[in-house]
Amino acid sequence: MRRGRWEHLEEIRRLDPYDDADRDRIVTLTARHEFPWDFDQGTAIAFLRDYGVPSISRLLDRTKQFEHHGTKRYDDTLVFQEEAVEDGVDSPRAARAVERLNRIHGHYRIPDHEFAFVLATTLVGPVRWIRRYGWRPLEEVEVVALTRFTTRFGELMQIPGLPDTFEGYERLLDDYEAEHFAFDPANRRVTEATIRIGRAAAPWWLRPAFRRVTIALMDEPLREALGMERQPRWLVRALDLGLRARGVALRRCAPPRLTPYERHHPTYPDGYRLAQIGPASMLDHLNSKEQDVA
Repeated sequence: MRRGRWEHLEEIRRLDPYDDADRDRIVTLTARHEFPWDFDQGTAIAFLRDYGVPSISRLLDRTKQFEHHGTKRYDDTLVFQEEAVEDGVDSPRAARAVERLNRIHGHYRIPDHEFAFVLATTLVGPVRWIRRYGWRPLEEVEVVALTRFTTRFGELMQIPGLPDTFEGYERLLDDYEAEHFAFDPANRRVTEATIRIGRAAAPWWLRPAFRRVTIALMDEPLREALGMERQPRWLVRALDLGLRARGVALRRCAPPRLTPYERHHPTYPDGYRLAQIGPASMLDHLNSKEQDVA
């Protein structure tokens, strides 16, 4: 007997987002069963928002991580998320992943307010995308669970003063962008490098238009901060209507996802080990440090 279209949501509604185990279960159901594609698109937009802050894009531009190792950089970021989701954000598996992430970041002088902003994009980006284009509205219990999960992840990264509500993260993101968004040539260089990565991984039929579609999905403050050219109004409108139509079609026609969504990582076609995660130039140092600690 096939599970009903709404069975995951019925389970979500029975869970308590303020219970840690229930929180993690809600995040798994929401991100890996109900809205996996939408979650990835919201995360991709979150990546681009980081580049609107010149101090962030200059660091990425200087290290050339996206220019020379862009696909690995993107895959590694998603892997850290997956490691936290797989067994729960307070699991030993997640702790090892966050410890490695902290070691990587420790090589750079990054202020806490930038960490907090980047963390906010990883929550607000997917939630706003799903609210606009998802096949059903997000339940408040899902937003609370995602928020608590994000805050806990940030606490493990030792980021101080994080919000405890989704509205707090929205204010953090919007206020930070209003103050720090500004065009810098590094913004555009890192954006173009990221678009090249996405185009290479896109279906063949989307590649010719991939750059224009990506820019058309940006809001105006982001587009201007990244130095991207304005796209035709008809294209922006057509994409918006098409994505909304996709949500309606999924709601009416698509079967439920019976197994968790598994991302494909081009960098690791046969799976990954945590020892492989991180900038290529740092791997020997990172792994030797972890062996010393062990």
